[in-house]
Amino acid sequence: MQFFGRLVNTISSVTQIFTNPYRVKEVPAAEYAAHVCLKKDGRVVLYKNSLSRSWDCLLVNPQNPQVAFRLFQLDNEADALARFEQYAGQLRPFYESSRQPLLLEELQQLSDCLRSHPSWTPAHVAVEIGHRESFRHNHVLSCVNSTESENGCTPMHLACRKGDMECLLELLECHARVDTTDRNGETVFHYAVRGNSPHIIELLGKTPTTGLDHLNHEGLTALHLACQLGKEDMVRSLLKCGARCSIMGTLGYPIHTALKFSQKGCAQAILEVDANQVRSRDPRYEATPLHWAKTAEMTRLLLDYGSEVNVTSRTADMALHIAVKRGRFDCAMVLLTHGAHTNARGQDGNTPLHLAMKHDHLDMIKAIIVFGGDVEIPNDFGETAGLLAARTSKGYQDLLYVSATLGQLLKAPDVVDSPTEGRRNHDRLLCLDGGGIRGLVLIQLLLAIEKAAGRPIREIFDWIAGTSTGGILALAIVHGKPMDYMRCLYFRMKDMVFRGSRPYESEPLDEFLKKEFGENTKMTDVRKPKVMVTGTLCDRQPAELHLFRNYPVPETKTSTEYKTSATFKPLTHPEDQLVWRAARCSGAAPTYFRPIGRFLDGGLLANNPTLDAMAEIHEYNKTLIKKGRKQEVRRLGLVVSLGTGKPPQVPVSSVDVFRPSNPWELAKTVFGARELGKMVVDCCTDADGPAVDRARAWCEMTDVPYFRLSPQLHTEVMLDEVNDAVLVNALWDTQLYIYQQREQFEQLVQHLCR
Repeated sequence: MQFFGRLVNTISSVTQIFTNPYRVKEVPAAEYAAHVCLKKDGRVVLYKNSLSRSWDCLLVNPQNPQVAFRLFQLDNEADALARFEQYAGQLRPFYESSRQPLLLEELQQLSDCLRSHPSWTPAHVAVEIGHRESFRHNHVLSCVNSTESENGCTPMHLACRKGDMECLLELLECHARVDTTDRNGETVFHYAVRGNSPHIIELLGKTPTTGLDHLNHEGLTALHLACQLGKEDMVRSLLKCGARCSIMGTLGYPIHTALKFSQKGCAQAILEVDANQVRSRDPRYEATPLHWAKTAEMTRLLLDYGSEVNVTSRTADMALHIAVKRGRFDCAMVLLTHGAHTNARGQDGNTPLHLAMKHDHLDMIKAIIVFGGDVEIPNDFGETAGLLAARTSKGYQDLLYVSATLGQLLKAPDVVDSPTEGRRNHDRLLCLDGGGIRGLVLIQLLLAIEKAAGRPIREIFDWIAGTSTGGILALAIVHGKPMDYMRCLYFRMKDMVFRGSRPYESEPLDEFLKKEFGENTKMTDVRKPKVMVTGTLCDRQPAELHLFRNYPVPETKTSTEYKTSATFKPLTHPEDQLVWRAARCSGAAPTYFRPIGRFLDGGLLANNPTLDAMAEIHEYNKTLIKKGRKQEVRRLGLVVSLGTGKPPQVPVSSVDVFRPSNPWELAKTVFGARELGKMVVDCCTDADGPAVDRARAWCEMTDVPYFRLSPQLHTEVMLDEVNDAVLVNALWDTQLYIYQQREQFEQLVQHLCR
């Protein structure tokens, strides 16, 4: 029998180890009638349980004396006595202020909270468990502003962090203060930011208080903290309450914090309230937010709000220097395409190219060079980018050698003739192919020609013809837009226009063209040089080529006479034709953009517009002769044709299309049809090959100098390519091509400078 008793006690002790001694349990009060009552305080009673050899603490329910709640059951008397004192003092306000008896769940919450936070006052505990009734108790009221907690926070701090609006309102009615700080110097606004309720901030901010802009010991206001945590809704609520953006913290202003932690929404919220924050400078480097931007998205945001792209910090570094140092290629591309100076000297006289070389970033090196980076500028130590390349084993020496040679090749002559119509009796024709975003290749070639000739393109050519992207550039040249500006614009435009999937929405492209050329600008508003832009009339079959002009249509020009019974709407005259619509019609590439009216991309019929342009000039001169103005006729003396780059040739396995008899043959037929379709489109729109051969032959027969420049690209670049690295490499291929074709290039420049 004794053995059985010992076994029961052992099992009970083991069970006690694996149970929670603080689990609140409802027990019959009669069970403790035979046990010794050690202490009693109010409704809290401590018993020595002789059966289980434990010390049990009970909360007696006066409404139902037969039932009690056991708060804990400990096997150590000293621990039990200490815990009893804590429970007896802290529980009194809760059971005395409660209208109904406390529930088991509430008591468990109280018990857990008291043990977890022994230094808290009843007011802190009331906030933590959301027991609003207890705020009517005098003892709780006496400590609503108490800082007796682990980190010195008040009950108000806790309510703000929890986002408990009802508790917060109770505390405010009890005259709880909102300007008290904890041991870390944090106000209720800091705690509210760490919570998830912007309404708390707006409630607290109704009354002006210094706590709104108070810096904690880490040098952060609540606005700084919200930016650090990326809580845009909190930022907006703080700003709505009047939080100042101009408080200097450890890192700088709140916008610097938003930039450091790449929180775009927070930065944008600040800029919407105070756009001048884009010019604020941090205390350490005197750097603007643009220097701090870590992503392309953040960089664009700041530039959109007027940040100066070339402003320098205390160390003379621009944002581009910092982006290169940190290896932020995407940021660097945004800066370059917004006009960052590629040859600016920063700390120690280093240009961005010096830094790119030091950090061994090939794409960055290429990007800086194609945007005009000079490889021969020395830093304060007399080192050029070429010298730095010579110290590496990466093979950049050849790359920089080509760049340096190009710099010499493209250097404008000291004395450049200024040919005018009166001093030159022949006309010069410039033709620009289509190719979507590969128009960047055209721009790079045009920049090289301008630099070598020492004059803008519009001053050295009399006729400019263009298709699709070439048409847009032809109109840009005529309207005096610099090519380096257009290069930046194309990089920015692609991200606006090529969004989503094909076919793309037309509105972004329309808005882009309206902004650049004006919504009401007519083709004939600018008459020199003469420009022709191709389009395809698709309201008839066969389709016809149409030229948008800034001069009268030649009277001798007759369209192909097809037998038809249809009546077509008359075409718009040049003096009534809007420039932006002409550009849009020429660039309405099928499957990429919807047609505009009855026009599709001119590249369907004349992706290389050279022969069509030569025919147009011939018809124009015939019209002059017909009108008795033979003295105004000027023969064609030079033809320059620029392409958007040739993709590498790749093998095609099959273009066979046949009626399949089994699933395997079906797959082969589908594959063959796809390859055949692509081949047909490529052949129809091929700007090189036969189109170039025919143009060259006609020019040779009429004794007209002909130059064709179109670089071989190492990889295929899609018309809607948006990857900056791919496009930079295409521009680098263009630079290499100019170097490889330097003899032809020099001959062209000689013709242009005669």
